[in-house]
Amino acid sequence: MKVCIITGVTRERGLGYAITRLMFQRGYIVYIGGRNGDSAAELAARLDKSGKKVRPSALDITDDGSVSQFYSKVMEEEGVVDALINNAGGGFDAGQDPLAVNFSEARSTFETNLFGAWRMIRRAVPLLMNSQAPCVVNVSSGAGTFGDPVFGMAHHPQQVPAYALSKLALNGLTVKLAGQLGAYGIMVNAVDPGLVATYPGMEKIGAADPKDAAVGVVWAATLPKGGPNGQLFRNGKVTGW
Repeated sequence: MKVCIITGVTRERGLGYAITRLMFQRGYIVYIGGRNGDSAAELAARLDKSGKKVRPSALDITDDGSVSQFYSKVMEEEGVVDALINNAGGGFDAGQDPLAVNFSEARSTFETNLFGAWRMIRRAVPLLMNSQAPCVVNVSSGAGTFGDPVFGMAHHPQQVPAYALSKLALNGLTVKLAGQLGAYGIMVNAVDPGLVATYPGMEKIGAADPKDAAVGVVWAATLPKGGPNGQLFRNGKVTGW
C-alpha cells in the first residue's frame, strides 16, 4: 500500500483536505499534518472512520523538532514515502507596498512557504528512496511566476510581495532539487492550483472549488515512475515559470 504525506491540513474547506480526500480514495495511507493537531485529527476522523489510513499529527514545518518527530513516526510505522505534498502555506499579504513590507512578517512567510517545504523534503529523502515511484509536489502559485497573465510577478493587482517572492523561491527550489534528486528517480514538481475558494464568497470572483483544484495536485502526486521532473503544472499541463 502506498504512503503519502500532506502538510497544512487543518480546515475542511482547505485545499489540503480536498487533496487528502482524493489520495485516501485512491487507497493511499495518508499522513496529514498541521499546526493545529486537533483540527487535523477531526478532519482525519471524518474521512477514515477506522483511523488506520488517514493518520493525523500536530506538525509545525518551521520547527526542526516537530518535523523530526513527525518523520520518526512515519519511519517507525511504514518506512517509506511514495508522495510528499507540500501544501502548507501562508502569508498572503494582499495590498502590501513592497517598500513598506514588515520584514518580520515576510520572514515568517518565507519560513513556511520556502524553508518549511525545504525542511520537509530534506527529511523525506531517505523514505522516498524506499519507494518504487517517489515524488514530491510543491503547491505553488501563479503569483510566484513571471508568466501568469493575471497573478504573475508584474501583474498581480494586489501586489502580495512577500507571498509572491516566497512562491518564486519555492519554484526555484523545485528546479534545484529536481536536478539533484532526479538522479535517484525522485520526481520533484510544482503545481499551481489557481485561485481556490478556501473562504466563503471567493467563488464570486472566479475561484475554483477546492475539490476541483485538488485534482491537478493529485495528478502530479501519482505520476508513474519515470514521469516528468522539474516542471510547473496547472491542471495537468506544463505552465510557464
